[in-house]
Amino acid sequence: MFTLMALFPWVTQAFAQAEWRCVATRDGIRVYAKTVPDSRIKAMKAECTLDAGSEQVISLLLDVKAAERWVCHTKSCRLVKRISDTELFYHTEVSLPWPLDNRDFVTHLKVVRHENDHLITIEAPAVPGILPPRNGIVRISSSINRWQIRPLPNGKVWVEYMLQVDPGGHIPAHIVNMFASRAPIETFQNMRKILAERKRAAY
Repeated sequence: MFTLMALFPWVTQAFAQAEWRCVATRDGIRVYAKTVPDSRIKAMKAECTLDAGSEQVISLLLDVKAAERWVCHTKSCRLVKRISDTELFYHTEVSLPWPLDNRDFVTHLKVVRHENDHLITIEAPAVPGILPPRNGIVRISSSINRWQIRPLPNGKVWVEYMLQVDPGGHIPAHIVNMFASRAPIETFQNMRKILAERKRAAY
């Protein structure tokens, strides 16, 4: 559900064709990028350790409305259709600075628990055909978004997010650079705060 990051104009190509390079680090959050053949755009991923259990992280990712509080620059986020306790569709609009048009997309989120392994994968691609486009907003119709969550022995979890997407339209280089360096870190920082709030409220 790193929905803001779906605005980064990283192309939809395989992650395995180049080496990841760390481009930003803060508060234990590391952001990586890798070159993509025949493109000036890069793929990206971010990772960190969170002071929460796997189920708490999954619960937050499934809480669609809560994304407005922690996913950087998310203007609105609403449930479109719930398939089950571990699968749903939701719509997001992300704010971009003037004169750029906002972007929106419909995400198909599904939690996958791997047998014989504590690793949990959350697939969250943008998908077409669920809602009609809106005037004045650029629709992102496809992406590859993936979370991976692995429990650690100290009661915390390691979390990694990877993304490939074409946001459509034209986004100037300085906007790309701002998102690439700031959005993943700010989003994970906000995520930590929300998880801490929920942890305190549970006691």
